[in-house]
Amino acid sequence: MAEPRILRFYLDDDLRQSAQDGKHNFINKIRLVAENSGYQVEFLKNSIEARQKSASLGGFALFHMDDPTHDRALTIRRVYHYPFWAIEHTAKRWDWRVARTEFPADDVTSKEAGRFYRFWQKRLFGDVPARTRRDGFVYVPLQGRLLDHRSFQSCSPIQMLREVLKHEPHRPVIAALHPKETYDALELAELEKLEAGNARLTLQLGGMEDLLERCDYVVTQNSSAAFNGFFFGKPAVLFGQSDFHHIAADVTKIGAAQAIRTAPDMAPDYAGFIHWFWQRMSINAGRDEATDQIRAAFERAGWPV
Repeated sequence: MAEPRILRFYLDDDLRQSAQDGKHNFINKIRLVAENSGYQVEFLKNSIEARQKSASLGGFALFHMDDPTHDRALTIRRVYHYPFWAIEHTAKRWDWRVARTEFPADDVTSKEAGRFYRFWQKRLFGDVPARTRRDGFVYVPLQGRLLDHRSFQSCSPIQMLREVLKHEPHRPVIAALHPKETYDALELAELEKLEAGNARLTLQLGGMEDLLERCDYVVTQNSSAAFNGFFFGKPAVLFGQSDFHHIAADVTKIGAAQAIRTAPDMAPDYAGFIHWFWQRMSINAGRDEATDQIRAAFERAGWPV
């Protein structure tokens, strides 16, 4: 028997209120697609228990940034900056459709991509990308759980720092702690020990925009700082799986030594990639065709629309 055409959003309080009030552009467009396809739309409180319970309810579900708990649920997640979004079968970016799709480097006209790229450079970072330079250091934006080697990583973040210092023989390394992460005493002790034993290593808190303006290249697991670095024309080395691995030096494929050795001289098509990644592989909620893209995402998931 076919599932009832009910679409339930599971959202945290502020986002749920915004959606119910019709003030969230992307969710408004999802709702439009759903209702035009005969769905009843409901907005529910988000919790682990509620998401688990949704499996026993008829109909379909959308979770915000949380992994789906059953095969009639999908996740919605912002693609780094507004108004770009994804509707996916998982919250894990490295398993998204874009991550599994080859970047067609010759499939975007340079004029169209360049215009799009320059617009978003200015929109996101003002005039700073126009002043970008290379001051001879490596920027390592850190994320969380510094001592853990998680399944999507080639090594732990602290080991990543050791690998950078080992394979980058000359440049200073600036490792920046994430301002919104909480680090425990053991993590901080390991960092301080590493800094004390390496004259080329400096630790600081945040400072992404300034560091992207001045660094030679970026090394990270899969931090969005590396994606932002593309707007500054800065090459990236990735020690973890990512949705934007296509134009980066990928340690999981070529190893740390080769990735770090080749990164400084990399000059990929940043404009073409950003255009493809956002305009073709994401949902631009600010454009009229967003409803067609939403419908296509539902069709890929096998939802009746």
